[in-house]
Amino acid sequence: MILSVSRRTDIPNYYADWFLNRIKEGYLYVRNPMNAHQVSKIALSPKLVDCIVFWTKNPEPMLDRLDELAAYPFYFQFTLTGYGSDIERSVPHKKKHMIPVFQELSHRIGQERVIWRYDPILFTHRYTPAYHLRAFGHIADALRGFTSRCVISFVDDYAKNAKSMAALRPYMLPDSELTAFAGEIARIAEENGMKVGSCAEKIDLSACGIEHNCCIDKKLIEQITGCRIQADKDKNQRKECGCIESIEVGTYDTCRNGCLYCYANNSMERVIRISSLYDAASPILCGQITEEDRITERKVKSSKKEEKENGNHEKTGDDYI
Repeated sequence: MILSVSRRTDIPNYYADWFLNRIKEGYLYVRNPMNAHQVSKIALSPKLVDCIVFWTKNPEPMLDRLDELAAYPFYFQFTLTGYGSDIERSVPHKKKHMIPVFQELSHRIGQERVIWRYDPILFTHRYTPAYHLRAFGHIADALRGFTSRCVISFVDDYAKNAKSMAALRPYMLPDSELTAFAGEIARIAEENGMKVGSCAEKIDLSACGIEHNCCIDKKLIEQITGCRIQADKDKNQRKECGCIESIEVGTYDTCRNGCLYCYANNSMERVIRISSLYDAASPILCGQITEEDRITERKVKSSKKEEKENGNHEKTGDDYI
């Protein structure tokens, strides 16, 4: 199985102690967001976890503890944009703080395991296409040699972010202008040794050299693990999403980054209330198990593909180097 850590919240930034404690304990609980009393127990044995995909805007709290993940293949989706604190309220200064953190993470685990995300892209009277191209260029130049891949997406509207998005008054470019903008993004990235992919976008940008991206990426996981992976497209994601199936371990309404475009939080008031329940020793993130909860051990298995060699020998993915 592949763990997503996490699309719902920034675990490396705010809940690293909890996750690493769960790694030590060998299991964690995840509450079903659609059924509050349905809880899954997820085993975390290295024999079952094929790869961990971290999503974060700031992995700094994990930098000195990466050795605790030595038994697990992993990589990071690291979001680094040109927005200021008016949109990403609790993210440290990009140039002074976050770019050095990105560089340090890449130095420790290798550039192939740190994916730069410049997303979501939204256009406002302040954050114009020209602004984004300048910001993207500055960051790409600073990250040259520290990553080989960049992921972009354009902001989507959700019920959870409707109010804050309306206040920003974002606008969308006509397809022809959007394609030209994307072409400039691809050009800047290429000049800095990077390939750009799009995340869950309907628009076809292949003419610009931007292919549809898989954030939980079968090919990358096979490259990192040295094993073949048998996994289908994740049916729980949007049609345009190319990710393979994974198990999500996060909890909604717990991310404290304060990004106005966020789709994972209903409100900061709710985030403050739920994140106040955080206990690094609890088996479940930002909560406790109650008598009404029904805990079911989720059936999980490795996605490493078994093949027959010479027609009679079973060889698992662990045998491939």
